[in-house]
Amino acid sequence: MEAEGRGGETPLSHNDHTQKSQDLSSDAALVDRVCVDKLTEGILAHYLPNLQNSKRVLQELTQNQVILLDTLDQEVTKFRDCNALLDLNSLFIEAKIYHNKLVNIRKEMIVLHEKTTKLKKKALKLQQLKQRDFLEKEQQKEKELERERQLTAKPAKRT
Repeated sequence: MEAEGRGGETPLSHNDHTQKSQDLSSDAALVDRVCVDKLTEGILAHYLPNLQNSKRVLQELTQNQVILLDTLDQEVTKFRDCNALLDLNSLFIEAKIYHNKLVNIRKEMIVLHEKTTKLKKKALKLQQLKQRDFLEKEQQKEKELERERQLTAKPAKRT
């Protein structure tokens, strides 16, 4: 009887078990699908607002970064312009220095020209004085020679 009892239970139990397994797996599939959908909705409902907020913040940060890069580019351009102005200012300062040097050289040249003109006039006066002294000496010599001629004895005329 034990064997019959086991033998009788086995086919019924196996069929029942198979039926129950099929019911359970379809229930599990149904439960799993519903559970998965609900879990997905729950996770999305929990994390989606934070993710959307993070996305919005990242977009704002990216936009701000673009604005900052544009501003930085403008500042770099201003800095380059400022350096160019400084270079231009240094060129003007250098030009002013050289202009002042040229003005000083011109003044020196004018002073030198005046001095050379004065020296030429003085040299001309000295030359004229020398010539006059030379002529006076020559005239003095001629007078002395004439005087000596007059003083030399002349033979008397015979009459």
